[in-house]
Amino acid sequence: MPHVLLLGTLDTKLEEILYLRSRLLETSARFSIPLEITLIDCGRQFTSCDVATVSHTDLVARYSRDDPSDRLSWTRGQTIQFMAGCATRCVREIVTTSEIHGIIGAGGSGGTSLIAAVMRDAVPIGLPKLIVSTVASGDTGPIVGETDITLMYSVVDIAGTNGLLRNILGNAAGAMFGMAVTYEHDTTKPANPINTRSKSGLKTRVGVTMFGVTTPCVDRIRHHLETKYSAEVFVFHATGHGGKAMERLVEDGQIDAVLDITTTEICDLIAGGNMSAGPQRLEAALKGGIPNIISLGATDMVNFGPMSTVPSQYRDRNLLVHNSSVTLMRTSLEECKRVGEFIVNKIKTYAQDPKLVEIWIPTGGVSSLGTPDGLFADTKADMALADTIRLGLKGSGFRIIDDKRDINDVGFASDIAESLMALVNNRTSAKVHDP
Repeated sequence: MPHVLLLGTLDTKLEEILYLRSRLLETSARFSIPLEITLIDCGRQFTSCDVATVSHTDLVARYSRDDPSDRLSWTRGQTIQFMAGCATRCVREIVTTSEIHGIIGAGGSGGTSLIAAVMRDAVPIGLPKLIVSTVASGDTGPIVGETDITLMYSVVDIAGTNGLLRNILGNAAGAMFGMAVTYEHDTTKPANPINTRSKSGLKTRVGVTMFGVTTPCVDRIRHHLETKYSAEVFVFHATGHGGKAMERLVEDGQIDAVLDITTTEICDLIAGGNMSAGPQRLEAALKGGIPNIISLGATDMVNFGPMSTVPSQYRDRNLLVHNSSVTLMRTSLEECKRVGEFIVNKIKTYAQDPKLVEIWIPTGGVSSLGTPDGLFADTKADMALADTIRLGLKGSGFRIIDDKRDINDVGFASDIAESLMALVNNRTSAKVHDP
């Protein structure tokens, strides 16, 4: 029997959430597949609802970490944060004690923010997640984050149950039911998606970061690892959320080794581009003590939107229109030094075992634009980055490989893939012989 969690703020969306619940049950009956629904009331205040599995009162009483006695005087934002915390702890407990096959909710901007926070923090990537939202057609990055949340635009406000909204909520119920049934019978998903590193089976799961300008390298790595080692390769587009997603999966134990070919997100963090993965980039694999090779793919560029969005202080820089929505800026010597310092600091601060970490420096070019005849060729800037890393890690025990080839060279790709698997095999052997 598929089991779906239904989240809603019943003090403001009672009629709509109950309608969504009824459509889930109708769909279940139509296909003669029993469905279990756990309804959690995340509203600001108690609302009587006979079918609520976890009432507002129970949610606050059991899962609050703060004194909620004066919560009616809180701002709307404070209340959303408080209730999101309660709901997150509740859902985490449910996920660890019973089998869940999907999670769904509906709301306006506040409800969406609350429900999305729960979906991002309490359930694993891969579990079906769906929100019917009034803000699903705007900037959805902060809602989805690095996860696989599905958003359905409500078109009209979620206020009442007019014909159009009923149709959309019905579609959402059908979509969630279909996803939940499929997920229940999916034999490829982990039995327990959280912390499954020790139960990963025969295949080594490798995370690899990629950008358009490092695609030839990553494609060859993927083919090499899949054909020679039967590895399962997860390729992450280094657009900010891609780096975050990889680190999230590492933390969840769903990746066994990392080939961080494309570390361009660090450039965006330092220079204010729009594809930063945040200040915690690189930390997950280092903290996790898994085999980890860090390279410098696309560290010769910062990403902005259309040319008109490039900050005025950068208008005289080496800029390239990558496509109608992306403008690339060549990183300067000083910015490259800061990228190197960032990498050195993360490695020295968080690496658990120097024997499981390598840094590969392709001195022939870090992207298809950074080769000697490329539009972003800048030997001094590239040398500044490489020298910063070499000097910063000197005598620290970390292996640094200076490779004269460019990052997209066929040999570079196969050699770095082989080096990662050597780290994987060495770690496996060490575990076997560890008393």
